[in-house]
Amino acid sequence: RELLEYLGTECQGRIREIYNGASTSIDEPANLKKLITSIDELDWYSAREEGLGNLYEGLLEKNANEKKSGAGQYFTPRPIIEFAVKMMKPEHDWDVLDPACGSGGFLLHALDYMRSQAGEYFDKESQPVDYFNYWHEFASKHLYGIEINDEIARVAKMNMIVHDDGHTNVISFDALDSIDRMHEHHRGFEEGKFDLILTNPPFGSTINKAEKPYLSNYELGNTYDAKGKAKPRKNQSSEILFIERIWEFLKPGTGKAAIVLPDGVLTNSSSQYVRDFILNKFQLLAVVSLPQHAFAHFGAGVKASIIFVRKRRINEIPNNDEAIFMAAPEFIGYDATGHKTESQLEEIIAKYEEFQKDATPFFV
Repeated sequence: RELLEYLGTECQGRIREIYNGASTSIDEPANLKKLITSIDELDWYSAREEGLGNLYEGLLEKNANEKKSGAGQYFTPRPIIEFAVKMMKPEHDWDVLDPACGSGGFLLHALDYMRSQAGEYFDKESQPVDYFNYWHEFASKHLYGIEINDEIARVAKMNMIVHDDGHTNVISFDALDSIDRMHEHHRGFEEGKFDLILTNPPFGSTINKAEKPYLSNYELGNTYDAKGKAKPRKNQSSEILFIERIWEFLKPGTGKAAIVLPDGVLTNSSSQYVRDFILNKFQLLAVVSLPQHAFAHFGAGVKASIIFVRKRRINEIPNNDEAIFMAAPEFIGYDATGHKTESQLEEIIAKYEEFQKDATPFFV
């Protein structure tokens, strides 16, 4: 325990970030010695080459599968993440954010997407420096994550490190708190900065005004009378506030987002004001309805969809003729028990690419 405290307070850089506030449940010195000896015997170079990151991510997924651990709320299934990233196609110079990053899945797969892109532009063997710089610059300068839970934020940083970095801009902070305060904590976070947001915000938790006074600072944290006079709500669902926070973080006119939302936000009559907010503030590009079992294996039975949006320019007026791509896959690569199945997600990505080029054939 003394060693952990030393590493978290006296060391610098990534060591301090990982061990700051760390604790251990290992009580027997012999067990700790055996663990450290076993880790020290690993060939770390070979482990990295053979997929150390994949191993670490697999352990996170296994922990998320054990519903009693409660870790499922911090883990989004890999096929869903890969699908969202491929639909959005991040570019090398984009600033990418997950404001509810959990264990870092969206950030990790955005990095993997960029590493794959680097392989298309540069030969890994004959141009190793160019190949490395292409994706590593993206990892160190353009990937950002926010996680309110200190321990899970540490897991996200470690996840990025074992996948060859990208941890620098992952912070432990309340993403719904003041952006100015967040900017003071880390200068990389500011309003209107991000080109792309990929996120699965927490469902079902309630933000109470008595506990979180910032609630009334949100448009969606108020009700409005016929004259437009605002009256603060006593509480609001976290996923609804995240929609507005995402809008604030995105660049006007060009910033895009892929957001996992419970279907109630998109269908319940009581949420009409939220849908009005979405359509006024964003261009709705696509809606992909996920099957009921999408999150069941990780302890969440809520029916959900992914919406893909673009933040409108200042003073941009919504156009009723804007085409919206819609899909409802039955097969997404796994079933309610977590076993692998066929997937229609790649087909949907291909159809969306066709839709973007010419939406006309999709309308009968």
